[in-house]
Amino acid sequence: MARQRNVSDSTVLVVGLGRFGSAVANSLIRMGHEVLGVDEDPALVQRMSDRLTQVVQADSTDTEALRQLGVADFERAVVGIGGDVEASVLTVLSLVELGVGNIWAKATNERHGRILESTGAHHVVYPEARMGERVAHMVTGKMIDYIEFDDDYAIVKTRAPAVLAGLTLAEYGVRSRFGVTVVGVKRPKEDFTYARPETPVQKEDLLIVSGPTALVEKFAAIT
Repeated sequence: MARQRNVSDSTVLVVGLGRFGSAVANSLIRMGHEVLGVDEDPALVQRMSDRLTQVVQADSTDTEALRQLGVADFERAVVGIGGDVEASVLTVLSLVELGVGNIWAKATNERHGRILESTGAHHVVYPEARMGERVAHMVTGKMIDYIEFDDDYAIVKTRAPAVLAGLTLAEYGVRSRFGVTVVGVKRPKEDFTYARPETPVQKEDLLIVSGPTALVEKFAAIT
C-alpha cells in the first residue's frame, strides 16, 4: 500500500464510498479539497478512481492498514459506512487510535449514533432521518427548503404570506408576532437581499426565515 504523502489542511479522508460517502467526496472535490477515498469494495474503488485525488482498496477496520496509508497525518475524516454497524464502529475506533482530530460518522439510527459517539466520533450525522424530515416539511407545500439543527433551530425558505404583501417586516411585526427572524428576501429576477425591519415584502417574494423549529413551522403555515 502506498503511503499518502503531503497531507495538507485541505485534505480529507473519506472512508466508505457508497452513496453517502461518494456524495461527500465528490462535493469536497468540487469545493477544491483533496480527498483520499478508502473502501474495501474493488468496484467502488474503481468507480471513484478518476474522481478523487487518491482512492485505495483497504480494510478500514484494520488500524495497521490505515497507519500504512498515512491516516495518522489527517486532521479530518468522514466515515460513510452505514450498512455494516460493526465495520462503522471499528473504523471510527481505528481513526481515534491514530489521532485523527475531527471525525464525522454516518449513523443509520440513534442506537448506532450513540455507539459511534461513545467510540470517539466527534460528529454523528443521520442523513436518512434528516432527509425524511426535510421532505416531510416540503411535501406539504408550505416550505420550499428546510434545514433543522440539533438544538431545535431551523432555517427555511418559504413563500411570503399574503397578509404580509405590501408591508414592511416591522409594520407586520414578524418577529414580535411569531418569534422568528426573516434573514433575507428573494424577489423574482432580483438578487437576494438581506432583510431589515424596513424591508418591504411583495406577494411573489421568497423569504429565508430562521428561529426555533416550532415557531418557524407556525410562520410557514400561514402561507
